[in-house]
Amino acid sequence: MNGYLGKLLVVDLTSGHIADEPLNEEYAKQFIGGSGLAARYLYDLLNPDLDPLHPANPLFFITGPLTGTRAPSCGRFVVCARSPLTGLWGEAHCGGFFGPEMRFAGYDGIIINGKSPQPVYLHLADGQATLRDAKHLWGQGTYETQEVIREEVSDAKTRVACIGSAGENLVKYAAIMSDKGRAAGRTGMGTVMGSKNLKAVAVRGNGQVPLADEERFRAIVREMLSILKDDSLTEALRVTGTAGTLDYLMLLGSPPNRYFTEGEFPEAEALSGSTMAETILTGYSTCYGCPVACGREVEVKEGKYKLAETKGPEYETVAALGTILLIDDLPAVAYLGHLCDAYGLDTISTGSTIAFAHHLFESGVIGPAETGGLALRWGDPDTVAELIGMIARREGFGDALAEGSLRLGQRYGVEELAVQVKGLEAGMHDPRAFSAMALVYATSPIGASHNQSDMYWVESGRSMEELGIPFTDRLEDAGKGPLVARHQDWRSLCNALIVCYFSNAPAQSYIDLLAAATGWEVTADDMLLVGERIWNLKRAYNNRLGLTRADDRLPKLLLQPLSEGGTQGHVPDLELMLREYYQARSWDWATGKPRWEKLEELGLGQAIRDQEIRESGH
Repeated sequence: MNGYLGKLLVVDLTSGHIADEPLNEEYAKQFIGGSGLAARYLYDLLNPDLDPLHPANPLFFITGPLTGTRAPSCGRFVVCARSPLTGLWGEAHCGGFFGPEMRFAGYDGIIINGKSPQPVYLHLADGQATLRDAKHLWGQGTYETQEVIREEVSDAKTRVACIGSAGENLVKYAAIMSDKGRAAGRTGMGTVMGSKNLKAVAVRGNGQVPLADEERFRAIVREMLSILKDDSLTEALRVTGTAGTLDYLMLLGSPPNRYFTEGEFPEAEALSGSTMAETILTGYSTCYGCPVACGREVEVKEGKYKLAETKGPEYETVAALGTILLIDDLPAVAYLGHLCDAYGLDTISTGSTIAFAHHLFESGVIGPAETGGLALRWGDPDTVAELIGMIARREGFGDALAEGSLRLGQRYGVEELAVQVKGLEAGMHDPRAFSAMALVYATSPIGASHNQSDMYWVESGRSMEELGIPFTDRLEDAGKGPLVARHQDWRSLCNALIVCYFSNAPAQSYIDLLAAATGWEVTADDMLLVGERIWNLKRAYNNRLGLTRADDRLPKLLLQPLSEGGTQGHVPDLELMLREYYQARSWDWATGKPRWEKLEELGLGQAIRDQEIRESGH
């Protein structure tokens, strides 16, 4: 099967049994790969009655048909499972080199079931898989774990995806870390690993990805690289990284300040990518096959936040551990980000939950009695550093924070103040600055994630005319529903191929690459239909878990206008956009479910009907 290795590795941690399973070719044609293919497999395996951390719930490491090829910016993998943070569909994407190496080792994906009686790690090398003892690694940080495993398998090129203390202690938003500081961060996939006593997955291989038309594939790649070489966005990301957008986004009111309650934070200039380049930057890093090289390498040579050379903070981390907490010290933010990486924590959920605690402390909802004597003051990185460690260890007040913002709000009777959707803390793009993001957050299958649709780019001027997604006024509401749905379909395809969102190559080029890799004859309309199929299947997955239209909403703080900054006085009309969106999606307004005729049109009717029959017992 060209474009695929044609098999999955299936691991039962309870029994220790490991076996190969042929890739379902029909599933691959309908859902491509990545989170799309994972959704198709996990839809059949979902048992709504089980807790997300039950051993019977599977964890899926999955690649796409372009992973490990020469395709630009396709070195990613995704981890999927039912989320322990939200209780719904969970997925976390990661760059680096782990995904390609898994393909070189001979597999399109790894399905992990059960729970090991003691800590283990999975070692996969050129088609040979073994479970190894990891008791000596339990309690080790993610950086140390990667180094120790490489030494144990006597191969410095082995790629390791692992958890730290946060995953071991079942922090609800624990991340999976690989290639030093690369994170599969969102929705608690590291928590699922920890619940299975799986410390790490280590992969190494020397194989190649089979291509249907290698000559055509290489020609398309050469053309794409020529385009990206002269692309202004590529150049900007290479020079200043994603944090280079901070100054511009601050003018628009996008980064959250003081837990989404202030529209301006002039001191944020000290956190920008340009400031980083002038102060602590030591070099760049890139993922496999990526010409963008947006990753940062930094070093803090002196002071209380001294750091040896390590991964630098990206935009989301600069906002989640900086602006949202009114911290304007770049070395401090770099240090806090490094702590999260070492413990294996999602920086967005960590920073946002800590900022929520600050907001509650300032409001008098909680005090020193709840925080164990800690005074939570805006702009104080030292207390934040202490809280990060407490979260990872589930120690004291950190145990409450480890449950995430929604549960923290429920604990103190102020659930409506938590800035989250469906349990997932919002990305660092305030929807009051980009109306489309209100709809993206409200309807995303994983909660308030900017990585299910980055419409803020479109509303900043990065239109996608070739896909029928034009530039629109960022503060307009009317007409956004159909555009967001179409953009979500495209990004669902990107998350299946898997393509990094930062690649500014033409969409058609990636469709042509898929055709050259697989030998399939596909068009842009074909692929948007695949994206729509994936989006609706994830919706059906969540509907099985009880999700309704009432869950498609925004929290209270994001529906209150700010008196200053780039969003001054603006609140998106979510009701208007949702009605447009439901009509465009052909979802039922009363139930929040896709209509049966839409499911049948997308080829999903039989699969969903079969599950309903099984669960009803008829």
